[in-house]
Amino acid sequence: MRNRKVFLLVISAMAVAINIVLGTIVSRLQIPLLFLDTIGTIFIAALYGPLYGAAVGTITNLLTPILSGNPKDIPFFLVNLAVGLIVGFIAKRYKFGLVPAVITGIILSIVCPLIGSPIAVWVYGGITGSGNDFIFTWLKNSGMDIFSAAFVPRITGNIIDKIGSCILVSAAIKLIPAQYKSSSNLSA
Repeated sequence: MRNRKVFLLVISAMAVAINIVLGTIVSRLQIPLLFLDTIGTIFIAALYGPLYGAAVGTITNLLTPILSGNPKDIPFFLVNLAVGLIVGFIAKRYKFGLVPAVITGIILSIVCPLIGSPIAVWVYGGITGSGNDFIFTWLKNSGMDIFSAAFVPRITGNIIDKIGSCILVSAAIKLIPAQYKSSSNLSA
């Protein structure tokens, strides 16, 4: 029992670190239409369920703003929390193979911007310092309302990011030995 808890804590901490490192790299490079800040969340949620996924997502988005010195980003934890719950529930019901991963990525592509866009508008007025700011500004200056201008580039980016992340995790899970794929199967 103790070994299982230690293993889950260690792998969850690694997933948080992966989220922070990849998310920071993409953010610093200002790569449009890509985030990569939920791969660890998706991985843990697919392997160990919605609660572990939600915990990893929440911790990631509480730590990242503190580490980057930008506490205004803390409300975005709701996006990563939702990723953990959605992936966890889907993976619990279906094997997280290619088709469920693509479908999950499509669902996340819609849900994440629906949660993140109002936060971006509320906290930052739509300009978040990401690669999507150019598209947001162009859409806003073209006459689009602020929520739509914030939503469109986020849904476009999330289609690429979330589907790609889910496919990568689905492929990675195939490489994990069976005894590590479920918290109930981990040896005590």
